[in-house]
Amino acid sequence: MEFSRQQWAALRESEPLTLTKQEIINLKGINEELSINEVSEVYLPLSRLLNFYIENNMQNQMVLEKFLGIKNQRVPYIISIAGSVAVGKSTCARVLQALLSRWSTHRRVDLVTTDGFLHPNHVLRERDLMNKKGFPQSYDIQSLVHFVSEIKSGMPRVEAPVYSHLTYDILPGETQVIEQPDILILEGLNVLQSGMDYPQSPLRVFVSDFVDFSIYVDAKEDLLHQWYVNRFLKFRQGAFSDPDSYFRNYAQLSEKEAIDVANNIWQEINGKNLLQNILPTRERANLILIKGDHHEVERVKLRK
Repeated sequence: MEFSRQQWAALRESEPLTLTKQEIINLKGINEELSINEVSEVYLPLSRLLNFYIENNMQNQMVLEKFLGIKNQRVPYIISIAGSVAVGKSTCARVLQALLSRWSTHRRVDLVTTDGFLHPNHVLRERDLMNKKGFPQSYDIQSLVHFVSEIKSGMPRVEAPVYSHLTYDILPGETQVIEQPDILILEGLNVLQSGMDYPQSPLRVFVSDFVDFSIYVDAKEDLLHQWYVNRFLKFRQGAFSDPDSYFRNYAQLSEKEAIDVANNIWQEINGKNLLQNILPTRERANLILIKGDHHEVERVKLRK
């Protein structure tokens, strides 16, 4: 089913906006616009829909607990968010986390990105995969699937590796601890990928098998390319100038040189990954947010 923004916004009904203007500003990513209208017209109806699904899921769990004679088995509801580099997955994830955690039920919502399950840079170099970062072969997919499996099994404590976008690598010895949240939002390029995307993998299950509701954030390729270049230029002015940044050498580039580098990275890595590995997973999603100019969602597709 396809909805215009106006049609989708009407499905908010009377749900109140619980985020302040400053909180919304704090949630947006680099080079993205996030207005109060965007949150009210797009994300509030989505959070309302998700709450219906979550409540239904919890009722089903209660039925199973009653049948098995067990009590208080906490199995998190998993929401995945996929899409291209620079499309705004992280902002979408943060907004949903904020909204879902503020419903009257006060559920605990954790957010994990699959970046933490990339192989460390030294492994990628050994395998000549540094220029394939984000492609299926650059992930430790077995560890990622094991992590999601333990979450869905109701394990009381599960740890995920942590990735630094500053050092462009896994942080040794650092982990994110997940302790039975009510909802887990899993954000990443690869969360909709299945066995078809990992033909060499010995696994028979994949991340998508454990996800309860999946979202794909979509936009035309030319917009994604433009947003990536703009984000690269903003990083050049800020994060790249940090002496610990993996990309610190880019901070010294002229604007023209930086644009050339960003265009090359898009064409050789991110654009190829989008067309080969990410875009083909779009139709597997339960819901697709379709963005236009200025990162604003213009249409929504919801699977029946």
